[in-house]
Amino acid sequence: MRQIRFTLTALGAATLLVACGGGGGDDGGPLRGTLVEAATVVTTLTAAQIDSSTAATGLQGISGKAKCDVKVVALNYTTVGVNGEPANASGVMLVPAGSCSAAAGLVAYAKGTDVQKPRTMANPADGETFLLTAMYAAQGYAVVATDYLGFAKSTYAYHPYLHSDSEASSVIDSIRAARAASGSVGATLNGKVMLTGYSQGGHSSMAAHRAIERDLAGEFNVVAGAHLAGPYNLSGSFKLTNAIAGYQFFVPYLVTAWQKIYGNIYSSPSVVFKAPFDSYIESLLPNPTLNSTTLVTTGKLPGGPGVSPNQARDLIFQPAFLADTQTNPNNALFLAGKKNDLLGWNPKAAVLLCGGAGDPTVPPAVHQVVMKADFDSRGLTNVKSVDVDAFVQATFAPGGVAPTDPTTAAFATYYGNYHGTYEPPFCHAQARGLFDAVK
Repeated sequence: MRQIRFTLTALGAATLLVACGGGGGDDGGPLRGTLVEAATVVTTLTAAQIDSSTAATGLQGISGKAKCDVKVVALNYTTVGVNGEPANASGVMLVPAGSCSAAAGLVAYAKGTDVQKPRTMANPADGETFLLTAMYAAQGYAVVATDYLGFAKSTYAYHPYLHSDSEASSVIDSIRAARAASGSVGATLNGKVMLTGYSQGGHSSMAAHRAIERDLAGEFNVVAGAHLAGPYNLSGSFKLTNAIAGYQFFVPYLVTAWQKIYGNIYSSPSVVFKAPFDSYIESLLPNPTLNSTTLVTTGKLPGGPGVSPNQARDLIFQPAFLADTQTNPNNALFLAGKKNDLLGWNPKAAVLLCGGAGDPTVPPAVHQVVMKADFDSRGLTNVKSVDVDAFVQATFAPGGVAPTDPTTAAFATYYGNYHGTYEPPFCHAQARGLFDAVK
C-alpha cells in the first residue's frame, strides 16, 4: 500500500445562517454551530475517480470500491474558545452523491495532530480527507470533520492542543454546522451520529462522546463511538522515562498550549526549554509556513536521521522540568494532564478502541489498554478493544515481522511510518464495521 500520510497537520462581516438545534452563544450571540458563511461545494469526486485513487494506493483492499460520488463541502462555523468566548472553526463536510440518495448517518471526525496552521480538511487532495472519503463517504455515510480552533479559517489566537473541553466543543459544533449546511448541499441525514477520530482526534472524539452523553443527549442521537489510537491517559504518559516517537513535536506543543490555557505550567519558557528553543517555542506551533519535516530541517526543532526520541527530548527540555513532571504528584503539567485524561466515564453507546501494539507514538499499553481496563473496572460491556498490529506487520513489515534493530534503515522506515501511515486505515476499517452495524 502506498503511504497515506496524516500531517503532524471573520466572524464579524460574514452573513450568519441560523443552525438547526445549536447551543446558544454564551454572550447571547449567534448559536453555536451557526454557519459563518454559506457552505461551499469545493468539488465532487466521482466513484470512478475514488476507485482509481484507492486502487493506485492499495487502499481499495481495505476500503472497498466506492458506492457513491462524494461532494467535498467547505464549512466555517461558530464555536467557543477555552473559556466559552465566541470563536470560529472551519472544516469539511463530505456528502454522498450520485446514485446514493438514502438518508445517511453522520460520522463526526476529529483529525490527528497538525503542525501546519493553514491546513484545512476541506481539500480533496489531503491524505486524511481522502481516507475519510474512501472509507466512509463513498460508502454512503455523510462525514463532517473539524479543522479545530486556531487552524485554517479559525481566527482563534492559538490551538488549545489536547484540551478535552475545547476539542469536544469543536467537534460538537461541527455536527451542528453539518446539519445547518445539509439542505443547501443536498445532504439528507437520518439523525444518527457516529463519532470517530485518530491520534489527537481519538482524544477529541472521546471527549465529544463524553460531553454529548453527559449534556446533550436530547440533541444528538449518538449510536457509536470509535476512538482510534488516542492519548486518553495523558497524566500517565508523563511518567514514562523513554520518549515517544515525535516527542519533540507533541510535548512542546502540549506544554505551550496548556500554559496559554491554565497559566501555571511554568513561570518562564527557559524553565522548561533549553536555548535557543525557549526564545521562540511559544509561537512555533502550529506554524504558518513550516511542516513537520521543515521544522526539523530548518533547526526549529531537533530531530532527523540518527537522532533518537530520547536525544531529541534531551536537546529541547530542561532535565529538572522533566524530572519534576515524572516524580512530583503536584507538578502543574501532571495536574493539567489529569484534567484532560478521559478515564472514569461510562459510555452508553457502543464504543470501539483501536490501535496497534507496535505504535511508537501513542503506545496502546499506556493509553488504550489503560482506557479499556478503566471501562472494565466498572463492568461496562459495550466497549470493544482491537489491536491491528498483526495487519500492520503482515502488510508493511519486511518479511511480515517488525524489525528490531534500531540502527537499520528498515527499523527507521517502519516505525517512522507506523502511527501516521500504516495504522490508520486498519483502524478505520474496524470503525466502519462498528458503524455498519448501527447505521
